[in-house]
Amino acid sequence: MSETKKHTRRDFVRMGARASIGFALAGVAGFSLVDLNKEKYVWQIDPFKCTQCGRCADHCVLKPSAVKCVHAFALCGYCDLCGGYLKPEAKERTTAAENQLCPTAAIQRKYIEDPYFEYVIDEALCIGCAKCVKGCGSFGNGSLHLQIRHDLCDDCNECAIARVCPSDAIVRVSIDEPYMIKGNFSKDGNA
Repeated sequence: MSETKKHTRRDFVRMGARASIGFALAGVAGFSLVDLNKEKYVWQIDPFKCTQCGRCADHCVLKPSAVKCVHAFALCGYCDLCGGYLKPEAKERTTAAENQLCPTAAIQRKYIEDPYFEYVIDEALCIGCAKCVKGCGSFGNGSLHLQIRHDLCDDCNECAIARVCPSDAIVRVSIDEPYMIKGNFSKDGNA
């Protein structure tokens, strides 16, 4: 009789161990499937709604802001007189600090050939103030615009910038198509 009880206990322990392992594996697989099916979203700026209010620089929880100026090179005229680079009252068209619109010198101007210049954004210096974007839109073709950089963004549950954006330009978009770049979309949002 004692041998039957031992055998039963062993079987019970084995079955319990197998069931525990089975439940653990099923739980891991279940969580993996839920995560795979869950669509992920990121914060982004609609460049056609943005009014260049400057709040992206001040209200982001990160300092400097995760919002950076980007350049849609396909739209740029590569002009000598760039409204996004030079202050409106600039006396000269030079790279001198007193002539530059950007407060941190994040836009780099490189001579290509007369009368063309290339403008490149140094994102490490950019604070997302939108001064260059506003200048480009006022006096140019709007090739400069703001974007939230996902490698920098904390992806807050409620974006601090979105709460104060006067034009509701900060939106959640699928991680599959995270950037709304001018030139890729028309003003009505269609590709």
